[in-house]
Amino acid sequence: MKKKFVFLTFFLLLLGIFTFFSVKSKLHSVSLNQENVLIEVPKGASITSIAKILEENGIWSEPKIFNLHCKLTPCALKAGWYEIPPKTPLPDLTALLSSGKTAVRKVTIPEGRASWEIPKYLRKAFPNIDSVKWESLVHSKSFANKLGISAPSLEGYLLPDTYPFPIHANEEEILTQMVKANLKLKETMKAKNSPEWEKLGGWHQVLTLASVVEEETGKPEERPLIAGVFHNRLNIGMPLGADPTVRFIFRNLTGPIYKSQLQSDNPYNTRKFKGLMPGPISNPGRKAIEATLYPDKTNKLYFVAKDDGSGSHFFSSTLSEHNNYKNIAAKNRGE
Repeated sequence: MKKKFVFLTFFLLLLGIFTFFSVKSKLHSVSLNQENVLIEVPKGASITSIAKILEENGIWSEPKIFNLHCKLTPCALKAGWYEIPPKTPLPDLTALLSSGKTAVRKVTIPEGRASWEIPKYLRKAFPNIDSVKWESLVHSKSFANKLGISAPSLEGYLLPDTYPFPIHANEEEILTQMVKANLKLKETMKAKNSPEWEKLGGWHQVLTLASVVEEETGKPEERPLIAGVFHNRLNIGMPLGADPTVRFIFRNLTGPIYKSQLQSDNPYNTRKFKGLMPGPISNPGRKAIEATLYPDKTNKLYFVAKDDGSGSHFFSSTLSEHNNYKNIAAKNRGE
């Protein structure tokens, strides 16, 4: 009898040790998914129901272990959308679900894109983006005012950048995030006290000129000089003469500009009217904005694309010199 008791005790001890290490191992095991899996944790979901969601999505197959872990290490699991990386250790999994950090999709919006061009960059991550709704919001004065913009549209206020948008962001949420980034940059730039800020008349005018600077060159090193040329033209009452402003009127972003378009009475036609346009023609990036606020000090009044494949421009201070460069550019084009 005594031997049986000793044997039973020994057996139970071994079983306890085995169970302890087995459970301990499972508590530190990793999730089953071999790729990122997106799940939603509903509001008010219990630990048990969350364990069920994980099981249904092929992330965790042992709800009891999940529940045990949350008892041993109290979990404050939060509602939201979460992207679960492959082979995530259980402690990291519950930490993620307790973070409240909603899953995001990163989208890069390049510099100098007009508002109507942006949806095509968003569609890879957000295929259901509605261009009509997007344009309606962009050109809604009441929506702009709601975001703190005292302008008739959001053109120019959609700061180019790489954004972590919420996984199910809609048009309004995306626009709001981009405008907030623009206004944050506004405060940074304003604090630097550039004299050009006051000369131009404020942030709206800075963005307006910066959008032209952005469109006129793909060479970052040329932007301060081109900005200097435009400042000079504004100072002497000379039209900006920027073809991109005419393209903006007709949404004619590539190809020839027709004479009839150059004669347009639209106030954005800087080939015809002096001074700044009513607003930006695209959404300038930080570098173009900095070039506008800190332009090169120059006597140049003209520039023309070299058309030699370099993407660079000829700059000149007299019309005769400018015309000479135009002839060289024409030869470079084979004319």
